[in-house]
Amino acid sequence: MDNKAALQESLGWIEEPKQPILCIPTGLSEASDVALFEEIVPGLLELPVSIVILGRGSKKCGEMVGSLVASSGHRVAVVADDDKNLRKLLAGSDMALFLSNVHDDAVATALHYGCVPIAPESYLTENYSPTQESGNAFTYEEATVWQCFASVVRALETFKFPYDWRTIQRHAIESMTRREELIEAK
Repeated sequence: MDNKAALQESLGWIEEPKQPILCIPTGLSEASDVALFEEIVPGLLELPVSIVILGRGSKKCGEMVGSLVASSGHRVAVVADDDKNLRKLLAGSDMALFLSNVHDDAVATALHYGCVPIAPESYLTENYSPTQESGNAFTYEEATVWQCFASVVRALETFKFPYDWRTIQRHAIESMTRREELIEAK
């Protein structure tokens, strides 16, 4: 069973290989993440995407996400915050949403799994260029609702093209392999 199907099954969702899964692998622990998530979630729920959130954050945040899960059925889920679930989340998701630039280690882990980051610009990410067929992520300059949402929409539109999506995933994995080789060479 592939990782995406296993994730969908573990969440009690119908196996839908063509349904994009967007994860938030850092949870909503940073205040800036929570604020941006509250702004962007109505738009995300209008898009054809399932959302899985790592269960990390404040009690208030947990209540907000719990309410969202209850009202969204099989489109939003929360998984427990542990290493096993994080690996399963990244291996089974198509894309990972990062709402602030304080998560470089998590971005690196997502890239390692071929889970395409949607994130603020960083030294780990290269914005995908469809004309050059290059890049390993969908980036945005500032953590604003519109820039973040535009990057999510770009990712979802590109996901519709399996060849292009596999190319981005390959670039993601290769970028981490090159980085690891450089670190070992030092």
